[in-house]
Amino acid sequence: MSYYFSKILAGSFDESVNKVTDELKKEGFGILTEIDVKATLKKKLDVDFRKYKILGACNPPFAYKALQAEDKIGIMLPCNVIVQEHEDGQVEVSAVDPVASMKAVENAGLEEIATAIQDKLKNVIKSL
Repeated sequence: MSYYFSKILAGSFDESVNKVTDELKKEGFGILTEIDVKATLKKKLDVDFRKYKILGACNPPFAYKALQAEDKIGIMLPCNVIVQEHEDGQVEVSAVDPVASMKAVENAGLEEIATAIQDKLKNVIKSL
């Protein structure tokens, strides 16, 4: 089982970040964190890296349900979605598969929540 879903997009890196953010909103997600890996690595290590952003996406109603089912599940939240530009200029969007992630947590109450979030993230990737 893969731990992510991904798709190559047409368009620029910035356009792709905006499109992903819009599609996440349509599925009830907000962006809690946005990490610019390229800028961070330049600042901290003075190295050049490709355009790469990590978006920490959260669907509040489902996060609340997960927290009620498992008090330490916050370790696995939010759902990360990455946007990266490859050397050939192609932009790839990848989202974590929450069903794969939740297999590490032995709590049957999380299965339904993870499956629902998986469906939503798959919808985001398909709609791009």
